[in-house]
Amino acid sequence: MAIKLILLVLFFGVMISIGIYCRKNASDVNGFVLGGRSVGPWLTAFAYGTSYFSAVVFVGYAGQFGWKYGIAATWAGIGNALIGSLLAWAILGRRTRIMTQYLDSATMPDFFGKRFESRSLKIAASVITFVFLIPYTASLYNGLSRLFGMAFHINYSVCVVIMAVLTGVYVIAGGYMATAINDFIQGLIMIVGIIAVIAAVLKGQGGFMAALDGLGRVSDPSVSATPGVFASFFGPDPKNLLGVVLLTSLGTWGLPQMVQKFYAIRSEKSIETGMIISTAFAFIVAGGCYFLGGFGRLFSDRVDAAVEGYDAIIPAMLSDLPDILIGIVVILVLSASMSTLSSLVLTSSSTVTLDLIRDNFKKDMSEKKQLAVMRILIVVFVAVSVVIALIQYRSNVTFIAQLMGISWGVLAGAFLAPFLYGLYKKKTSVLSCWCCFLFSVVFMLINLFAKESLPTVLQSPINAGAFCMIAGLVIVPAVSIFTPKPDAERLDAIFSCYSKKVVVDQSEALGNSFSSKEK
Repeated sequence: MAIKLILLVLFFGVMISIGIYCRKNASDVNGFVLGGRSVGPWLTAFAYGTSYFSAVVFVGYAGQFGWKYGIAATWAGIGNALIGSLLAWAILGRRTRIMTQYLDSATMPDFFGKRFESRSLKIAASVITFVFLIPYTASLYNGLSRLFGMAFHINYSVCVVIMAVLTGVYVIAGGYMATAINDFIQGLIMIVGIIAVIAAVLKGQGGFMAALDGLGRVSDPSVSATPGVFASFFGPDPKNLLGVVLLTSLGTWGLPQMVQKFYAIRSEKSIETGMIISTAFAFIVAGGCYFLGGFGRLFSDRVDAAVEGYDAIIPAMLSDLPDILIGIVVILVLSASMSTLSSLVLTSSSTVTLDLIRDNFKKDMSEKKQLAVMRILIVVFVAVSVVIALIQYRSNVTFIAQLMGISWGVLAGAFLAPFLYGLYKKKTSVLSCWCCFLFSVVFMLINLFAKESLPTVLQSPINAGAFCMIAGLVIVPAVSIFTPKPDAERLDAIFSCYSKKVVVDQSEALGNSFSSKEK
């Protein structure tokens, strides 16, 4: 217990110290929300990765999908790295940074409002962001409490309150820069932690080959009659596994707290370097989490998933580890959860302050008041999410994966296509964005409250969320064809930001040739 407590106190001390240190970078709105658009590649890449992966992935998704699909669940981690990180940076990174700076937008709703010249669209995006980030936040607390209960035997409510207060303190003090630096440290802890835990768990099963052989001997007639299916390449249900890969990978393209990381990138070189770092981070952390979860059925003697729920699987796998490793695991999941939570509360508070209050009710709000309101809203957002997390826990509403699936389904389904086409296609119309917003919100609410009315394959929030994203990619261009076209002259002016000539050093971009004098 002493080892665990020492690690915990050190971790919290470092986090708070960084928040206090970064106060000077949070003296204006641009610095508080975007770090002055001067964040380097390592910090940006780790901020992206740690916001991506949290207790939801480590405890909820890894446990549930590892149990359902066996070792094939690792495909979700591979998809997170290749689609959710590599392609996201390659396709969205540069264009997002250029256009958001040109439009002077600091949030995703602000981007929608200025890009499509629609105040109502901006307000709708703000409301969707604020409302549907709350269940996502509640799911973070749930996952963390499982491990805290195992390691410290601390009451769930105490765990939730401690985590919320400490995260709020360093975000309020240092804003985005404090979050980015803490994310970097937390990311390093996550990398070391997941490698150490995988090695320890596999060693306890006699090594990788012995564990894989044991997994191949597991059978569950209710899932599949095929022998060794949980140790196979695609697992017992490739179709639903594809839905998991799509939601958890492609979904990041439409999540405000993820895309906003691209707003703050410092330079062209930072994009290229950050893309490599972020992809490697995802391979290790996400791939490692799902790979570990794939061996969950080897521990069926310690946990009954049907009774205790999927969220109990990973804690059961780790319960016999040495104290020092359990301490590392707790810090790992705490790091993952606090980094994601800090990103969520900063995104939500800035959205409400800048896109709702300032632009609609208090247009002459000073810089100082904007910062004050954002900090107050961080407190409000954290408090509301804590209350919902406690209610959810006591009423046993749903598992972590379902809670997060609903949130991701609405946000990614509503925003992915309008944002992507908004960056690339001039003729994307306002009405097409509205159709995408309404379709995703309504469809996911039907999935939440009346899923029996949907086809069986879409009754899962995971599959429903993936369906909303794919549908949005069809809805936006299709509706744009038949709706009034935006003002061409205005769009030409906006898209001219991509054509601006820039001069860079020869070391960053090759020139065509040298003159005779230069030779």
